[in-house]
Amino acid sequence: MASKWKELTKGIISENPTYVQVLGMCPTLATTTNAENAFGMGIAATIVLIMSNVVISAIRKTVPEKVRMPIFITVIATLVTIIDLLMHAYTYDLWKTLGLFIPLITVNCIIMGRAEAYASKNGIFDSFLDGLGMGIGFTLGLVLLGSIRELLGNGTIFGIEVWGNAFNMFAMILPPGAFLTLGLLSAFFASISIRKSDKAKKMASQQQAQKAGEQR
Repeated sequence: MASKWKELTKGIISENPTYVQVLGMCPTLATTTNAENAFGMGIAATIVLIMSNVVISAIRKTVPEKVRMPIFITVIATLVTIIDLLMHAYTYDLWKTLGLFIPLITVNCIIMGRAEAYASKNGIFDSFLDGLGMGIGFTLGLVLLGSIRELLGNGTIFGIEVWGNAFNMFAMILPPGAFLTLGLLSAFFASISIRKSDKAKKMASQQQAQKAGEQR
């Protein structure tokens, strides 16, 4: 049970695609002008990630090694096309806003990376958990970035007014704002990771010293 929980949560925290692995930067920077767009892109990518992981895991033993990558791409492209058409039909405004970035999910390195590194080597349920965890981590990363940019740029979050026009920096919803916010958030999460690593090393060193003292 603990191992299943680890598979689910690793993409949210320790292996977050956005702030730890730094993957999928194109949609991360381009679709996070506000929280709603970021959430829509995150959900679309998550659905494709889960479904592609499950399908690729299911067919992994029947796929010839020489044509593995073309088949993976075909599976992912098919799923992206389905999501694209569904969004066109039921969430047209969001589909129109996200535009080209929905078809580009096909070549998103998070999707391809999990298919190649995980789903092609593991069972269906574990691949489902991996896709779900990575998708949630990616979505949360996008929403956090989009919320900060929207708040500082428009004074709103998900279109809900927080402080209106009282303190707006229009540059935050432009490309420079995306790079600046992403850089600061990445540095923040990296500093947390470094502190945890240093603390773990310190505790391990203390335990080794204690054991050495007891042996004497």
